[in-house]
Amino acid sequence: MSTTASATTTQKGGRSEYGVALLLLVLGAWAIVDGLGITDTASRGPVSARTMPIAVGLLLVAMAVLLVVDLLRGGRGEAEGGEDVDLSQGSDWRTIGLLVGAFVANALLIERVGWPISGAILFFGTTFALGARHYVRMALIAILLSVGSWYLFYLGLDIKLPVGLLKGIL
Repeated sequence: MSTTASATTTQKGGRSEYGVALLLLVLGAWAIVDGLGITDTASRGPVSARTMPIAVGLLLVAMAVLLVVDLLRGGRGEAEGGEDVDLSQGSDWRTIGLLVGAFVANALLIERVGWPISGAILFFGTTFALGARHYVRMALIAILLSVGSWYLFYLGLDIKLPVGLLKGIL
């Protein structure tokens, strides 16, 4: 590769890395502002609902600043070799479409049928999109994951995910 092409690659890499830093900064500021807007009337201790979003926002801002400092000092990210990925091949749009379909189905169904069913559809659709073909095992694991995560959120975290059609059963 010529030195001109090398300089252009380095320059482009730098711009994109500054873009990542800007994205981290924006997301961090958004999390902090959003966290400060939370009115928490039910907190029972030193940690309130505002704590996590503000802490995550501060960490994102700190990472953005550290990334910019590193870039200004000449640091650059290495191009990933992609262990078992053939970089000469294009994107697998079928897989991406199936994954997007599973997420959209979950988003559209969660209020109508509840998390346990929509989550099972999400988990099953994701494993199918990624190439698994043991349908019975996939379905059983998807059901266990969705019901288990519903109980974890409901009982463990006191977050009431919609139960939908399974109301009275779970």
